[in-house]
Amino acid sequence: MHYYQFNIGDYVSHTRHLSPIEDIAYRRLLDAYYLSERPLNSGLAAVARQIGLKEHEAEVHEVLQEFFKLTEDGWINTRADKEISHFKGKIEQASRAGKASAERRSNSRSTDVQPTNNQEPITNNQVLKKQRGSRLPQDFLLSKEWADFCTQQRPDLNLQNTFDSFKDFWVAKAGSGGVKLDWLATWRNWVRNQSVPKSSFAQLNADIARTTVPKNRDYEDTQRRLREDADRNCVAPSLEVLAKMAAIRNGAKENHE
Repeated sequence: MHYYQFNIGDYVSHTRHLSPIEDIAYRRLLDAYYLSERPLNSGLAAVARQIGLKEHEAEVHEVLQEFFKLTEDGWINTRADKEISHFKGKIEQASRAGKASAERRSNSRSTDVQPTNNQEPITNNQVLKKQRGSRLPQDFLLSKEWADFCTQQRPDLNLQNTFDSFKDFWVAKAGSGGVKLDWLATWRNWVRNQSVPKSSFAQLNADIARTTVPKNRDYEDTQRRLREDADRNCVAPSLEVLAKMAAIRNGAKENHE
C-alpha cells in the first residue's frame, strides 16, 4: 500500500509516552509494514537496518514489543493487517465492477449474427439501417403488387388516378412527415381510405377510357371521342316529364305559402 489513513488523535493517545527516537521508529515501522504488506523480518538488527535506525536497536526493539507481535513469519501488526485486508477488498470489488462494466460494453458492441436464407450474417448496425424510413422516390412507378391490391380491395377506384394522387401527395410532403418505414403499408391505408366522388355519365366514360385505353398518341383523341359520344347519348327529358316537374314545384310553392 502506498497510502493508509492516519488518525492523529488516535496515534497521539497511544504514543504520547514514546521518546522521539521511539516515535520515529514506530512511524517508520508502520510505513515499512504498509508498503510491503507483509510481516517484518524477525531479526532485530535486520528490522533496525531496514528503517534506517541500526544505531537504535534498543528503541526499535521496545516499539516492536509494544505495538507488534512476533510470529513464525515475523513481526505483525493486527491493526495494520485489518487496514491492508480492507484495502485489498476494495481493490477486488473495484476490479469486479470494472470487469462487469467492460463486459456490458463489449456485449453492447458485439455483433449478433442472425441466420438468413443465404447464411450471410446480419449485424446490429445493418438491422437498424434497414429499419430507417425513406421518402417516396420521384421516379417511383406503380408495381403489380400495388396495382393488384387496389383492384382487389377497391375495384370502385380509378387505379391510375389513385396512384397519381398518392405519389403527388407524398413526394410533395415536407419534413419528417414524408418519411415512411413501409411504403406498401402506406399505400394500402391510402387505398382503403379513399372515397369515390359522384360522377356524371360523361365522366364515367372518360374514366373508363383512362383505365382501358393504352396511353399512346391516340389516347387524347380517344378520350375526346368518348366524351362527345356520352354527350350525344344524353337525352333531354320529355315534355310530359317537364310538365310533371313544374306541377310538383308549383304545389310545393303553394304549400309553403
